[in-house]
Amino acid sequence: MQAKIIISAVSYLNTKPFLFGLKKTGLIHNIDLQLEVPAKTADKLKNGLAHIGLVPVAVLPQLQHHKIITDFCIGSVGDVKTVALYSQVPLSEIRKIYLDYQSRTSVQLIRILSENYWKLTDIEFIPATKHYEHQINGTTAGVIIGDRTIEWAPKFNYQYDLSRAWYEFTGLPFVFASWVTITDLPDGFENSLNNAFRLGLNSIDEVVKLYHSDYNLDFDLHEYYTRFISYEFDQQKRNGLELFLSYLNKNSAVNTIPATKLVR
Repeated sequence: MQAKIIISAVSYLNTKPFLFGLKKTGLIHNIDLQLEVPAKTADKLKNGLAHIGLVPVAVLPQLQHHKIITDFCIGSVGDVKTVALYSQVPLSEIRKIYLDYQSRTSVQLIRILSENYWKLTDIEFIPATKHYEHQINGTTAGVIIGDRTIEWAPKFNYQYDLSRAWYEFTGLPFVFASWVTITDLPDGFENSLNNAFRLGLNSIDEVVKLYHSDYNLDFDLHEYYTRFISYEFDQQKRNGLELFLSYLNKNSAVNTIPATKLVR
């Protein structure tokens, strides 16, 4: 009996339409689906513990043998709502920034924006651990991503949406996570994924009905899926991803592998 394909996916709200499609088409019965925070999804793919991952794009330069697959991603054009820098003081007064431990992409993005767009100097970046949100006060800010932003956003005086800042800086969308494989997939499997994801995205009303009660009633799930998250991995998003990866190459002695090509 052939082993199931292991797929590691982000457990956040923005992934629910993909998961709905996998269930609705029945494809979920043919795979081993594992849900994680973005950083753990990246680690599983890097360590060969998954065949496919919905991974933070900042990890792509660290994957020597990989291929970006499907026609979909987790992206945004302008505001994304759930990836932001939060502070009690204006941007110009910030001196320290906690970096969310759940995502490598937001960590790299805040560094790029701080240096190249906001032109912030003398900023101390602090790797965060659990419950760091309580330390965001005074001139210490913090990047918070994902579903936790729904709870935390109202607690701060200032919110700087990182995707909005990227769009203002570059004129391009931002891709937070892409579907990536490190192996050769069975014939037709990528098409099956595309069909499942497309079905999920065409069923947003059903997805909202399933999950709206799990979140703050003031959080408009339908608006989030249709206005803030942009799932189509189109050419503009490819261009935005290429630019982001080029910044990683410029800035990193750590990432010595050239920027990945968007292989189709």
